[in-house]
Amino acid sequence: MAREIKLDDIDFGILSCLKENSKVTIKKLSEILNLSTTPIYERIKKLERLGVIENYTININEELIGNRLIAFAHISLQNHTKKLFHELEANLLAISDIVEVHAVSGNTDFIVKILVRDMDDYKNFIMEKLFSVPNIGNVESFISLSMKKV
Repeated sequence: MAREIKLDDIDFGILSCLKENSKVTIKKLSEILNLSTTPIYERIKKLERLGVIENYTININEELIGNRLIAFAHISLQNHTKKLFHELEANLLAISDIVEVHAVSGNTDFIVKILVRDMDDYKNFIMEKLFSVPNIGNVESFISLSMKKV
């Protein structure tokens, strides 16, 4: 289990601003947080070094590049062993249309988020990609009607 790192209000302010816009400048952060640029820079480096900030990413407007359908699939293993669980997880991670893989508790073993162009692509994804993965016992699909928060 990871150790918990104690953060203060300034650290949380930096994280909040960076979550909103990872390209925000140190100068802008210093204005927002009412602190000079040197301590802001040092705190960001410390947060990176401690692993609180793991990486910087971008959010892509998937619809603008043709991925208009978001689906979630609940996937159950056919046979349950530790080895088969990790093999299925690795196989799911290797499929480019799957953008998130969550191992979960309950009646399902994994919930995956899938981005594709349309229902025809989703059908092809299920039939050609997902069903070619060994040890999948059950798949239940949910199509996103709208998304309100990232």
